[in-house]
Amino acid sequence: MNAGSAALALTCTALASPAWATPVDGLGDVRPTDWTYQALANLIERYGCVAGYPDGTFKGQRAMTRFEAAALLNACLDRVTEVTDELKRLMAEFERELAILKGRVDGLEAKVGELEANQFSTTTKLRGEASFILGGSPDFKSPLRNSDGTRPVRPNETTVNYDLRLVLDTSFTGKDLLRTRLRSGNFSRLPFREGIFILDRASGSDDSVRVDRLFYGFPAGEHVRITVGGLVRNTDMLSFFPSVYRSEVLDFFSLAGASGTYNKATGAGVGFSWRQHPKPSTATFTVDASVVANNGFADASVGVLNRQSGLNALSQLGYHGSNWGLALSYRYGSQNSRLADANFNATVPAGAYSNSLAVAGTWSPMDTSWIPSISLGYGYNWTISSVGDSQSWMAGLQWNDLIWPGTTAGIAVGQPPFTGSADNGVLYELFVRIHLSDHITITPGLFYGRDVATNSGNDAWGGVLQTTFRF
Repeated sequence: MNAGSAALALTCTALASPAWATPVDGLGDVRPTDWTYQALANLIERYGCVAGYPDGTFKGQRAMTRFEAAALLNACLDRVTEVTDELKRLMAEFERELAILKGRVDGLEAKVGELEANQFSTTTKLRGEASFILGGSPDFKSPLRNSDGTRPVRPNETTVNYDLRLVLDTSFTGKDLLRTRLRSGNFSRLPFREGIFILDRASGSDDSVRVDRLFYGFPAGEHVRITVGGLVRNTDMLSFFPSVYRSEVLDFFSLAGASGTYNKATGAGVGFSWRQHPKPSTATFTVDASVVANNGFADASVGVLNRQSGLNALSQLGYHGSNWGLALSYRYGSQNSRLADANFNATVPAGAYSNSLAVAGTWSPMDTSWIPSISLGYGYNWTISSVGDSQSWMAGLQWNDLIWPGTTAGIAVGQPPFTGSADNGVLYELFVRIHLSDHITITPGLFYGRDVATNSGNDAWGGVLQTTFRF
């Protein structure tokens, strides 16, 4: 055997025997700076099908004979065959588990295909909420009469009403929002759709479905958001609302004690919001400003840029963290704008205007405990008209996850807008929202008002049993 044949034999032996393969670091003529170093290291360490010559060199610059190439290829194929056999053994061992996983993947693919074929929209999500409200106010004795004037209205009867909301949220970029809300309800006048006992769920559309919201919001950079709409509420355009008290019973207690400022003016509008820090978890300053014409959408002849359209200009300066917030707000209202006066539902008379100022704050414990969240608010209204100045305030405590997860309880006290000549007394509310499931809640609530203007200045009390279905 000549020297070349001996070298080839030793090389082939090394190539066929991974344990004999020389580590790449042991090859004297291969350096870590060589462009082939990593490739050789992978072939030797993973497959052991590359080795050097008996003298400890790789001779990378030397031409390879056809015999050497055949021996190298054979050694690598042997190793690939060994790996393949090992994979086959593992597949046979886990054949049952792989079959189960394959069945689940096939099932998921079928469901995804069905959803894609029957999906409502690729950009829109539908949410719904239906509430049934059993309620009454036994001591309510309104001086109002029916339209024919023959017999008095009887708002003290126990009634069953409903409120239905369907929300379509559409996003085209993932950061914008087009919101369309449809609503229907059958509440009528006193005591739950006017006066101080207005319920949060009290809508009166005579069983017809109407568009309740229609607006579009989009980011204008990292810190700014713009909202425009033909039917948008001024409180929809705030960066945050300075109250976490959420009884969903009396409407007054959902307005941070400042119903004159946060008057829920709804109509054609535009809003601007600025956040100092885009991250929600960071304490940040916020600035909001919006204009809503609450009559502009109802009568095209009125328009939206004059006093007759009921202009509501709301601005808010806020500072809040993840579990607390403070806000100072101001609202200007032209004639025909909404005004929460002593009757809690009125408009600014012709030739007049109103101003409303509010300060409110809220705090919540970081973890669920016996310590409640606290919401406080105060509002002052001055009107250039015969209505006069008025004030309002509220304080609310709320316990979350009470007794079992999802159940909420709270108590609130406050005064709706009151003046010296038409003084609404103190209003109280107590509620427990029982969480039956992720979709069903039952809320019993009690409320009491002293010297209620819409009850001829008499005291009044009432209660509701509200069942809400969310889907």
